[in-house]
Parts: sequence; structure tokens; C-alpha cells
Amino acid sequence: MEEVEVSQYFICPISLQIMKDPVTAITGITYDRQSIERWLSGVGESFCPVTKQPLPRDSDLTPNHTLRRLIQAWCMANAKRGFEWIPTPKSPVDPNLVSKIIRDLNHPHLLSDSLKKLQVLAKESEKNQKCMLSSGVANSLISLIIRLHKENKTNGLEEALRVLTKNKNLIESIAWILDSEIDLNVRSHATLLTRKIFEIATASSKERLGGNVVSGLVRILRENSSNSITKAVLRVLIELCQWGRNRLRMIEANTAIELIELEFGMPEKKVTELIFYLLSQLCCCADGRAQFLNHAAGIAAVSKMMLKVSAPTDDRAVHIFAMLTKFSATNETLQEMLRVGAVSKLCMVLQADCALYLKDKAREILRVLSNHLSNSPCFQTNGILPYTLDYEK
Repeated sequence: MEEVEVSQYFICPISLQIMKDPVTAITGITYDRQSIERWLSGVGESFCPVTKQPLPRDSDLTPNHTLRRLIQAWCMANAKRGFEWIPTPKSPVDPNLVSKIIRDLNHPHLLSDSLKKLQVLAKESEKNQKCMLSSGVANSLISLIIRLHKENKTNGLEEALRVLTKNKNLIESIAWILDSEIDLNVRSHATLLTRKIFEIATASSKERLGGNVVSGLVRILRENSSNSITKAVLRVLIELCQWGRNRLRMIEANTAIELIELEFGMPEKKVTELIFYLLSQLCCCADGRAQFLNHAAGIAAVSKMMLKVSAPTDDRAVHIFAMLTKFSATNETLQEMLRVGAVSKLCMVLQADCALYLKDKAREILRVLSNHLSNSPCFQTNGILPYTLDYEK
């Protein structure tokens, strides 16, 4: 393709791309609106990128209509060379319009249309998002979601959450609620809201936002007595645990300790499954295993529930013991597994109606135990062990 020379006046000094919405700062330099707004919203002293003159963050940016029309005409003339038409940018939203939409959220017959309007405005520009934030959209939507939850209604819930995820300050606000001293019921509603947000959040958002909510979620886990809230907390923590950084944050918040304590409260079956899944994830790293072993009843809690709850629980329990014997196989740890009945449970896995891969895992753990504890009198008297190690289905 023939190389086309683009006028330097069409290029943004920050992005070095053709400007879509040229605006002129008070220093006389023209930038693309999105680029200069991001520059001014950054951390540090505010100044003009070209002239280095002071440039207040709230300074006016004047649309350069003449330059925009020249750029549009040039793009049309060079359309065959691969340059796309640049649409005329829409004017920033009127705060009065946003206020009207917020009022309409309280009317059930206007709810759907109002949420769609907010979604469109939020997608159009960061300027709109700032206007919506200052107009109270975030607080209104949070109130709406809490109301829908209390009334057990789902109409409008996902749309409201999608608008909220555009608000960069939302998660920070929720994190503050979760870790504050306010009423537990309010923090419980914030937990459910967090769960809904994480259902539609991107992977990068989960990794970035995880550190803001972990400590508050673990605190809710310790203080609340509702199964629904507990399950919501555990599911969010499981989502967050996929990234090593978040896993370390959970360990710093003593999550493994809280999970073991929670399990001794004899929760319902689904809660136990979630607890064991999260414990198995935490035990995949050295600090997580150390915290698990620091709890005097950690191994006993896992051993107690094996073959009592469900196949997923058995799978995670065997995985936890596999991590301990492979990476933390001190004599004290292995003796504890023998003392609290974990060895007997692993032997029973080989005899139970379990998946073949699970039996293979249990057999490998028992071999490690046999090598380390062969001189233990207690271990030698376990008559079933020689049979189970040689057992083949």
C-alpha cells in the first residue's frame, strides 16, 4: 500500500495518533480529548505535555471544530487508502438529564429504559462517566440493587451492575463498606453486590480489584451467620484465588485459619465444598500450607470430613494431603496425619467407590508416608497399609 503522509497538525502530541476529538488547552496546544483528559487525571503535578506550563486539572478544553472538520475531510479523501471516517463526537451529557434518569429509576415501568440510557451514556466517554458519578448515579444504582435484592427481583439487576462496573471508584467504595464498622446487614448487602459484580467482571479487573476487597470479605466470613452470605463470600474468594497476588493477600488476611474455624461450625454441605476448594487452592503455595499447618486442628478438620460430604470434597481433601506430603512433609506433619486418622481415611479411599484417579493420588500419598514413617510403631501396626499399597483395582 502506498505510504500516506499525515499532516503533523492532525496528530495528537500525546498518543501520536490522528485526533478524533481535537481540543485546545489554555496553553494553546491542541490534543485529542481522551489523551489530554487521561493525562490530567494522572498522578503528580499537572502541566502541559508540550510547553511544560502549568495546566490545572479542571481547566477548560475548547473543542477545535475547524481542525476536526479538516481531519474528517482528509479521512474521507483518503478512505481508499485505509483511513476510516471519524464521526463527530457527541457533546458531554447534561447533568440535568442524568438527574432525570436517576429519578426515573424509582418507577418500575421506566426502569428498563432508564438503565439502557445510563449504559449508553457510560460507554460514550469518560466525561460522561465523571458527570454521572458527580450526579450520584453510583449511589442510586447501589440503592436500586439492594432494593431488588430485598424484593427478590432480578429485572434490571444485571443492567445496573454493568453500569456500575464502569465506575472506577465503585470497588473502592464497596471495599470501604466491607471493612468498616457499620452495621453487618449493610456489609452483607455489599457482599452480595460484590459477588454480582465479579460474575461479569473481566479477568484483569478481578486481579486488579482483588486486593481492595479481600480483608473485608474475610472479616464478613468471620462475623456473619448466614449461609447465603457465606457462600457469596467464598465464591468471590475462589474467583480471586486464581491469581497468585490475590492468594498472598488472602493468606495475609488469615483466610486459611478462618476457613478451618468455619468448618468446625458444621456448615451445610455446599459451604463445606466451597471451604475445601478454597483451602486446596491456598495450600498450593508455601505460605498457605504454613498457615494451614499453624492451625492445630487443620489436618483433623480435613480428615474428619473425608468420605462424609461429597465427591468434590473428597477430591479437594486428597489434594490438600498431596500438597502437604509433597512439599511440607516434615516428620511432625506426617505424624499428625497418622495421629488424627488421615492415614486411615486415605486407606479407606482405596476401598471406597471413588474415582480411579483419586485412588491413585491416595496411594501415592500413602507411599510417601510409608517411606517417612516406616520406623513408627503406630504405623507398623496398621495392618491394612501393606495391602492397600499393593492393591490394584
